[in-house]
Amino acid sequence: MSSKKKKKLSPTQQKYQAYAKIREPKRPVLLNSIRAFFVGGIVCTIGQVLQWVFMTYFNFDEVSAGNPTVAVLIIISVTLTGLGVYDHIAQWGGAGTAVPVTGFANTVASAAIEHRTEGYVLGVGGNMFKISGPVITFGVFSAFVVAIVRIAVKALGGM
Repeated sequence: MSSKKKKKLSPTQQKYQAYAKIREPKRPVLLNSIRAFFVGGIVCTIGQVLQWVFMTYFNFDEVSAGNPTVAVLIIISVTLTGLGVYDHIAQWGGAGTAVPVTGFANTVASAAIEHRTEGYVLGVGGNMFKISGPVITFGVFSAFVVAIVRIAVKALGGM
């Protein structure tokens, strides 16, 4: 809130604000950052191990191993969300669980689970993309803009 928009507080409200500020628990920013770093690192390490498994045992090349790796990470994330485990991991690991693939899968799955009592079409189908819909829209729009820029640069003799 900007300082111009702040309303004047009465002396009692000012005292309360000061009291509340003293009593407010301090956030362990360093500890939260370390937890997020390790949880995100573990998720990415699992993804790297999966990719290595697909490359070693299923003869995928580095590029084509990415698709089944992402699919397995999504399945693991959705399964853990359905079992209620992902929420506990996210509570402890914070932003580390927001690694794009697993965090996105958790967002879609948790919204679908939350609204399943409203029915499959209006509940699950209608609400599952409320949070993740803007992400999908932004991704598609960004890809479109990048493709247009690349085509324009290529047409002008670059790249």
